[in-house]
Amino acid sequence: MSAAPPPALLAGEGLDARLVLARPDFTLDVELAVRPGEVLALLGPNGAGKTTALRALAGLAPLTGGHLRLDGGTLEEPALRRRAAPEDRPVGVVFQDHLLFPHLTALENVAFGPRCHGVPRAAARALAAGLLDRMGLADHAGKKPRRLSGGQAQRVALARALATNPRLLLLDEPLAALDAGARLDVRAELRRHLAAFEAVAVLVTHDPVDAMVLADRVLVVEGGRRVQEGTPVEVARRPRTDYVARLVGLNLFRGHACGRTVHLAPGLTLPTTAEREGPAFVAFPPSAVTLHATRAAAAQAGAAVWPVAVRTLESHADALRVHLTTPQEALALTADLPAHSLAALPLEPGATVWAALPEAPAYA
Repeated sequence: MSAAPPPALLAGEGLDARLVLARPDFTLDVELAVRPGEVLALLGPNGAGKTTALRALAGLAPLTGGHLRLDGGTLEEPALRRRAAPEDRPVGVVFQDHLLFPHLTALENVAFGPRCHGVPRAAARALAAGLLDRMGLADHAGKKPRRLSGGQAQRVALARALATNPRLLLLDEPLAALDAGARLDVRAELRRHLAAFEAVAVLVTHDPVDAMVLADRVLVVEGGRRVQEGTPVEVARRPRTDYVARLVGLNLFRGHACGRTVHLAPGLTLPTTAEREGPAFVAFPPSAVTLHATRAAAAQAGAAVWPVAVRTLESHADALRVHLTTPQEALALTADLPAHSLAALPLEPGATVWAALPEAPAYA
């Protein structure tokens, strides 16, 4: 499945990379192009290659091919035997578990980077104090990490990453270790700081909310390859893989369009709202699906009717989410139903019911 190429950059601006890391059991091969002031989210399932890409950008995992250029300078290019050491890269990293020095105060943690770059002690501490003030942590400057909450520690980690004035800011699942309440506050704080960041930022996450809220663009990685890229709205509205569709809560099918009908699998078709010819995607939310005990009842309710088998059930907000398959498990379908449907229909795993779409879906 093809994906749109990354946006073109002006010469000497931002991040221009093709990250190739070949290992016996896995190969990462993705292209990144990120403008200054832009936040790119790498989104994908576990094992997709997101963290490997971040480690390559930080210089912690050597490339086996491709290149890595930042603001016109080459940081790494195996073909030319060029590779800048991690400590020589203008890169700041925020890890999901903070990785603050436990024996240093918040102020000393933030001042550590500038001191390593030769900034005098007083100037480094003044810079650190200013960053902590921007983070709303001025009153916590003298505390060591064990006395900070998870949200406070993550903001100290962000201040530490910014203290060296990086040209590339990497954020590795920055909210994953926080509880639900802290995530909301830190996400809002992080969004404010990223909006003011003038260089390149790359966020690695498996959480669609983090990607949609924090990023200007989303790049979806599966199996070490780029499968979709676009703005958060574009990716959410037009998912191109089952993983993305499930992530944003849509049923997504790929088939062959012929006029106002899409052929999805033998014996399975859908009417659509517009005419098209050739390969096509259709997408619709689980709430658009209704389930019925008989074909006749389904035919009265929908523009498309399929026999389906119940696989699993789970609570989803105030609804019942039902995972279904069509005959021969040709397609997987998800429906969101009111909880009382459990009493009105045979919805135990293995049961057969009829699915209906009351309205023809649009092309995705």
